[in-house]
Formats: sequence, structure tokens, C-alpha cells
Amino acid sequence: MKILYGVQSTGNGHISRSRALAQQFKKYPEVEVQWLFSGRPKESLFEMSPFGNYWWREGMTFTHSRGRLNTFATLKNISVGKFIRDIRALPVHDFDLVISDYEPVTAWAAKLRKKRSIGIGHQYAFEHPIPTPRNKWASRAILKSFAPTQESIGLHWHHFGHPILPPIVLHKPVYPQVQGEHILVYLPFEQPIPMLDELAKLPHAFIVYGVPHNLPTADNIQVKAPSIDGFQRDLVSSKAVICNSGFELLAETLALGKPILSRPLTNQFEQEANAKALTQLKMATVVKQINARSIAQWLAHCPPPRRIVWPDVAGSLGQWIAAGCKQSPAELSSQLWREVAPKSVIEGAAATQQTPK
Repeated sequence: MKILYGVQSTGNGHISRSRALAQQFKKYPEVEVQWLFSGRPKESLFEMSPFGNYWWREGMTFTHSRGRLNTFATLKNISVGKFIRDIRALPVHDFDLVISDYEPVTAWAAKLRKKRSIGIGHQYAFEHPIPTPRNKWASRAILKSFAPTQESIGLHWHHFGHPILPPIVLHKPVYPQVQGEHILVYLPFEQPIPMLDELAKLPHAFIVYGVPHNLPTADNIQVKAPSIDGFQRDLVSSKAVICNSGFELLAETLALGKPILSRPLTNQFEQEANAKALTQLKMATVVKQINARSIAQWLAHCPPPRRIVWPDVAGSLGQWIAAGCKQSPAELSSQLWREVAPKSVIEGAAATQQTPK
């Protein structure tokens, strides 16, 4: 089986779960995967060895400014002609299957040539009636048409009564879970200097990723350069996490049982929907602004964290794909949610819904 696997690389979450799947595909010599990444300059990609001789395309990305999605700048920066040429030139006829983790070039190339395509990723969960912001019809339309596929499998922190899979996270922690004294901060969409100034006002140690690592900081702050290994170590050993409302980091943090303070990127449909789900499921504290005051209030009043033991979703998906994607997503979803440890079943109103069948 030859698979063309497209990954939207605007954020690190898509790449993170793709690394987990790449590891699984090594178990199946009959599966040959050609990876394609788009949405980020190629020189900004790092630690890509698991993907071999991967392809890169410009694709489409989103422009952010001061913690807000800038729709006008996003549309202005899209090279429509280049995007269309890349779609037309992509040799999807050389593959048996196209899989898209919300990657538009592979998805649209497969759609136009009627090649079998499957979407696997968090964004595809929004094809079901799950918690989302109200009156966002334009955002919904863009989300639906960005990377369309014939079939789809959504990922989320809860099934909400629909055939949605749990998140893809490291099945077993790589590092010993020895809690340190620092709070991990990953806020790549905030203005870095004002944000660091707010952290400097607090009597806590912070390790910060996602901002220029050569910025001057106060004694209680370490700013670190991008690193998969370093980030994972600092995440596992942190006592709490402050982040935006991206899906994958929150899933990893929930698996570790860390308290979370989250601010959704303004005007970004997915993050606003994630924030609503976090609140409904009582998984994190969601705020409109992250500053010294909101952090201090959160640390003083945050409830005890709950660790959620997700099943080995990457392993199950790898096996499912290698077998030809024959089992229905509903059956796969029901099977995986039954594997969630009883002690970590999500509480709250949403959890009273039946497991999908």
C-alpha cells in the first residue's frame, strides 16, 4: 500500500501526532508512506528525521497578530496561483490512498482526481455537533472547505456521543514524572515582551517556549529555543502549564495530569471551540487575558488536576490503516473509548452521554 500523507504544519500539534504515526508505520513493511508538509516555511521545520525524504509545499497558513487571527492578512498572503499549481502537479495517481491531517494540497488534489482520501485530525471532529462558538458561519464554512476528504476521523478529548477518537499522545511517558518547581509557558501568539513582563511580576519560576529565545528576561524566567526533547522534559517535570487553546499540547498535558491555564487565540474558530469544550468538561481554567493577575488567581483557586489515561490511538490507527481502513470509524471509536481507564473517565455533564456505537 502506497500512502500520500499530508500534514498541516502551521502548528506543532499536527507534526507531533504525525511523528507518533510514523513510528507505528515502521511496524508494517507493506505500507509505504510519502509525507508532505505545508503551511510553514521549510527552514522553520525541525527534527524531521522520522519522515524520511518528505515533500514540502507552501500550502496555506494563518497570520496572527497580538493574540488574534488576522483574517485580512491571512487572505492577502495566500498565493492562490501557486496553491492551484501545486494541487494540479501533485502525483496522487501514484498512490493507493491519500490521508490528510488537515493539509489542503493533498486533500484538494485527491478530491479533484477522485482518489480515495481520509482526513485524520482534530479539525475533522467539527463535522459532528460538538461544543463550538455560536454565530461563526463563515469560520465553519472555511473549516469545512479547507482540507476536504471523502472520509474523516476526528480526534477530541471527549466523544460527545459521536464516532470521534481520543487524542494521539505518547502512549508511555518517555521521561520520569518528577515534578519540578517551574510552570511551563507556551504562548507563541502573544506579544512576547509584554507577556514576559507580566511573568516577571510573579514569585514563580517559568520556562517559556514559543518566543524568541534571545530576549532579555527576569531571573525567574528561562526562555528556550524550540526542541522536541527539551520541551517534553520541561513539560513532564512542570507543576503547571500556561498555553493557548491548541489541541495537541492540551491533550498531552491532560495525560500528565497538570493544571492548565488557557487563553484561546481570538477570532480562531478551532481554539475558541476548544476553550468552550475545556470549560464544559471542566478540564482547565480558560481566561480572556493572560497576565500577572489572571495567573495569580488561577494558581490560588485552580481545582486539583485529573490525569486522563488515553489509549494507544496511534497504534490502533496504524493497524487500521495497514489493514486497509476497513473497520468503521464508529467501531474504532467505541473500542478506543472503552479502553480509557475507569479512574480517569471524564466527569461533568458531557460525560453522561453514552459511548458511541
